[in-house]
Amino acid sequence: MRIPLCLLFLALGFAPHAFSQAVLRPGDTVELRLAGVPAEETQQFSAPYTIDDSGMLNLPYVGEVKAAGLLSNQLQSAIESKLKADGIYTHPNVTVQMQVGQRFVNVGGSVRAPGRIVYTSDLTLMSAINAAGGLNDFAKQTAFLTRGGKRQQFDLKRLRKDPSQDPKIMPGDQVEVPQSLW
Repeated sequence: MRIPLCLLFLALGFAPHAFSQAVLRPGDTVELRLAGVPAEETQQFSAPYTIDDSGMLNLPYVGEVKAAGLLSNQLQSAIESKLKADGIYTHPNVTVQMQVGQRFVNVGGSVRAPGRIVYTSDLTLMSAINAAGGLNDFAKQTAFLTRGGKRQQFDLKRLRKDPSQDPKIMPGDQVEVPQSLW
């Protein structure tokens, strides 16, 4: 019996994680796991932590560690280095995993199910609209994408013809599909 390669990777724990390459920011919650130290001490350290408004994590033994602006693997290295540099552990192994479902994109207007869509790293304007149930019967073939206070208009017919032009969506983006005026 042949097992598809993707199922083999999933079974072995190599599943791609949508947030593995997301830059951490204030308000994100990360799950920390500590290994390579006495078992009773892993329980004191291994837990979920929320990045505070100044971009820091307050951790047992080491105090504050800068987290905002880093990728999960960079934060992992920073914590391990701090634990070693402060002489707390000689061979700590820290795993940092961002909690799923924290980052959203808002999709509204003339879509079938307006609301918040969970961000994934492969989300595009068209896939966000599709995740919101697709266009309703009154939708214009136009969408507005607002990011960081800047609003951009997109022709949905053009994006369907040339998917390479479909813009990537970022956490916190606003997508609005206007209603057609007939």
